[in-house]
Amino acid sequence: MKKSKSKSTLLNSRKNLLSSFLAAFFIVALSHISFAQPTPPKPFGPVPTKNQIRWQQMEYYAFIHLSTNTFTDQEWGYGEDDPKIFNPEKLDARQWARVCKEAGMKGIILTAKHHSGFCLWPSKYTEYSVKNSNWKGGKGDIVKDLAEACKEYGLKLGIYLSPWDRNYAGYGKPEYITYFRNQLTELLTNYGDVFEIWFDGANGGSGYYGGAKETRKIDASTYYDWKNTYQLIRKLQPNIVIWNDGGERADLRWVGTEDGHVGEKNWSLLNATGDVPREMLRHGVENGDSWVPGEVNTSIRPGWFYHEYEDSKVKTLPRLLETYYASFGRNGTLLLNFPVDKRGLIHENDEKAVLELASAVKKAFAVDLAVNKKVTASNTRGNAKEFGPEKAVDGNNETYWATDDNLKTASLTIDFGKPTTFNRFLAQENIALGQRVKAFKVEAKVGNDWKLLDEQTTIGYKRILVFPSVEATQVRFTITDAKASPVISNIGIYNAPQILTAPIISRNKDGAVNIAAADKESEIYYTTNGSEPNNKSTRYKGPIQADGKLNIRTIAVDAKSGASSPEAAEKFDVSHKNWKLLNIADDKSTAAIDGNPNTAWYQPKDQKLPADLVIDLGKEENLTGFKYLPGQGRTNGIISHFQFLVSSDNQNWKLATEGEFSNIKNNPLTQIKQFNVVKARYVKLRATQNTQGNDEAGYGEIDIITQ
Repeated sequence: MKKSKSKSTLLNSRKNLLSSFLAAFFIVALSHISFAQPTPPKPFGPVPTKNQIRWQQMEYYAFIHLSTNTFTDQEWGYGEDDPKIFNPEKLDARQWARVCKEAGMKGIILTAKHHSGFCLWPSKYTEYSVKNSNWKGGKGDIVKDLAEACKEYGLKLGIYLSPWDRNYAGYGKPEYITYFRNQLTELLTNYGDVFEIWFDGANGGSGYYGGAKETRKIDASTYYDWKNTYQLIRKLQPNIVIWNDGGERADLRWVGTEDGHVGEKNWSLLNATGDVPREMLRHGVENGDSWVPGEVNTSIRPGWFYHEYEDSKVKTLPRLLETYYASFGRNGTLLLNFPVDKRGLIHENDEKAVLELASAVKKAFAVDLAVNKKVTASNTRGNAKEFGPEKAVDGNNETYWATDDNLKTASLTIDFGKPTTFNRFLAQENIALGQRVKAFKVEAKVGNDWKLLDEQTTIGYKRILVFPSVEATQVRFTITDAKASPVISNIGIYNAPQILTAPIISRNKDGAVNIAAADKESEIYYTTNGSEPNNKSTRYKGPIQADGKLNIRTIAVDAKSGASSPEAAEKFDVSHKNWKLLNIADDKSTAAIDGNPNTAWYQPKDQKLPADLVIDLGKEENLTGFKYLPGQGRTNGIISHFQFLVSSDNQNWKLATEGEFSNIKNNPLTQIKQFNVVKARYVKLRATQNTQGNDEAGYGEIDIITQ
């Protein structure tokens, strides 16, 4: 019995020891599991400030251009116009705010002072402002009106203040910097919070300058003492971001064009110092040492200020959608300009266009097909659920899918569970941790095969890919290269409805008008009498031959659904059928008058400015103006200053008009100059200066305006 009891005691002792050991092991294991929880990825490289993140999240906001220029048909005022001409009698800042809010915009930047120096607020430092205009008897304040309207509609207020002032007598001298900062202080202290301050890159040149009427040159990198100017701005508005196209590096950058797009590869980085050529502006710098994201600025019309002749030139829905996808669909933001008209309102055509864009975008991104779908990944950081692939499709931008450190390639696969049609793909990085992805691709599983949909480079805050509709059961997103382990906050997949594209209208040298639709299956209908076209109008079957003036309005129609495209309209003057260029041996010179905006001719390289282009119109015409389109394929040879002369015999010439094509360097579209009626058979466009200060002169198209 004693021996049996001893064995029992020993067995119990061993059981207790084993239990204790297992308990201890379990506790240690738990502690190890607890301490082995993966830490979030550390920031990599330059990262945005809180102000820059708030700005990026706005994505889309408005520019408002209004000044004395609005009443003089100018883009750049010289600084000498009488302030009394400024009288937008129906000005309604609440209308501006309403349109912007309905368009889905998050803020408005107002050109409080453009290059002419005219101020839209009653600055106590100058008489050249609304206080000496006829508007509201000199008692108005547009900045105040807009600040109140923005507050009412839940929009943020931004301010554009031109560093260049063509009116101020002391511009170019040290005293102007005090004046400039005094005006900055007024704007940044009297109107509430300001989310962005915008400094144009145009600096120095000809101007009124208090009556001196001369040309003044300044060094934009040093004259404004940007370092101390920035300190003043940040002191007055701690939450502001600064846009500056010159001088010391600011928070945001220009993207090198005003045409409405940034490069497909777009790093939100630049170097803190050094020159920034246009290639860097368009694409950023992959290994830059400072976070300087790109802002895409463009106008809803060809010009920045209102011109009645551009009422039919408002950008179409397809064009605006292109800009949408090429701006914050490429890691930028979109600053879309409204040229407020002489009434003081956003024009009906502009409002219609921007609301059509808002509707199309809303429809395109109404349903995210990826949300909460089954998703797998090639790697998850520490195999932790908090960094799992589900975080990329949970509809929450604050969560993200992350991989293990030092892993620079990874894939994520979304399973729809059934064949699904889509044509848009959206990806976002968690930019608070830096911009990392260098290259990626998107594939769709069609049947049993994987089909490549697109291969691209950067992602950044947001990247949207557009491709033909595809039906697939799965989508695979693969990061093929990165600067550090990827952190993807959002993946979205959408099926956007198709948008019919407005037809393209052109007229050749012989007077034949051609109309083309992007979709070859579309039917084209048009009118020539100015009436609105519909599917009962004349159907286009071939070139329309006419030598005289024509007013073409046209639409493309989907024969199956009956849906129609936005309207395209073009007014043509007399045909170029009998025109001849004189004193030019180069056969290619006819490109200047062939009616094709995509062809161009350039003066010989040995031709010094001033350079003449002489046209024989074939017969006398009653002229009231001319049009100049620079070559569209290159940036050199853009005429900035001109003389336009007329003659009846090619011997005796009379000056009809002269001047400058304002802002043509950044906005190289058709320039229209009008003058009092004059009868002539011969015309001469004399290029006196170009945008690059050399002797090149090019012509995409020359046309005349007749009575």
